[in-house]
Amino acid sequence: MKEKIVQKASEMFLNLGFKSVTMDDIANELGISKKTIYTHFNNKETIIAVVTDAIFEKVSHDIDCICNLEKNPIEETYEIKKRVMEHMRNEKTSPSHQLQKYYPAIYKNLKMRQFNFMQECVVRNLHRGIEQGLFRDNIDVQFVSRIYFTGVTGIKEESLFPGSMFEGQALYDMFLEYHLRGIVTPNGRKILNQLIQSNLD
Repeated sequence: MKEKIVQKASEMFLNLGFKSVTMDDIANELGISKKTIYTHFNNKETIIAVVTDAIFEKVSHDIDCICNLEKNPIEETYEIKKRVMEHMRNEKTSPSHQLQKYYPAIYKNLKMRQFNFMQECVVRNLHRGIEQGLFRDNIDVQFVSRIYFTGVTGIKEESLFPGSMFEGQALYDMFLEYHLRGIVTPNGRKILNQLIQSNLD
């Protein structure tokens, strides 16, 4: 039952927002009493913490699987972006913004975990790109990896990148091209141009 509650709550939070969904809503959707939920979770905040943790673990696992394929670093970056966008398709609200506003402690913890995971992943990607002659060997890897994280999380800010002005998929594509064009070698640029072209076809 605990897994069913997490699954249903996850679906509802992403569709309706962390703030809007109540314990009653989750209970009604599952056809159970609120008391049953409280036997597994102390409060709504506990459910949110478990849900965000489960989503983080799922996305991290998928990214690890892509990295294990050891494709060239430019292709790998696009594959990861594609997988992250698939996860984000379920989002009909701005969960990240709501989490930050109403549950700052959970947001802060999640963002730190995301940073640590992405830092390791991106640093490895950059070093491989340099070794393969696809990324410039004079880039500061620690600087680039942190700027990348800041950009990826920053473009989710609705106040800076409103949905009325920027479509999600196009926004990520623009950011990724912006990031890669700044660090590729001429050889890397050829691969990047081919990937961009194939995404347009």
